[in-house]
Amino acid sequence: MSRHKRKRRVAALPQITALSTYGGSPIHHESLTIEEYEAIRLIDYIGLTQSEAAEKMDVARTTIQAIYCKARFKIARCMVEGGIMKVEGGEYYIQPDEQSPEHGSNI
Repeated sequence: MSRHKRKRRVAALPQITALSTYGGSPIHHESLTIEEYEAIRLIDYIGLTQSEAAEKMDVARTTIQAIYCKARFKIARCMVEGGIMKVEGGEYYIQPDEQSPEHGSNI
């Protein structure tokens, strides 16, 4: 019997929920979970370390590393092979972060 999957904390739902590569017909339809999106946002967009991002999402650093690697693979595949990516689903709960740009910080 597998262990219950713990929900991950995210600051807010994404404003953009779908992306498509330009040109040709899309080969793949990929789904990025909300927590994968949050990992990319925290690490690549805001510039946090994996440890800092793990703390923000209330998960272990090894967990954030796995989420982040999976998300980057999906993004790379969509860019290289062409496709449509939707941001949807996952195991998460929303808890706004007072330090995030959405709440007036200068990050």
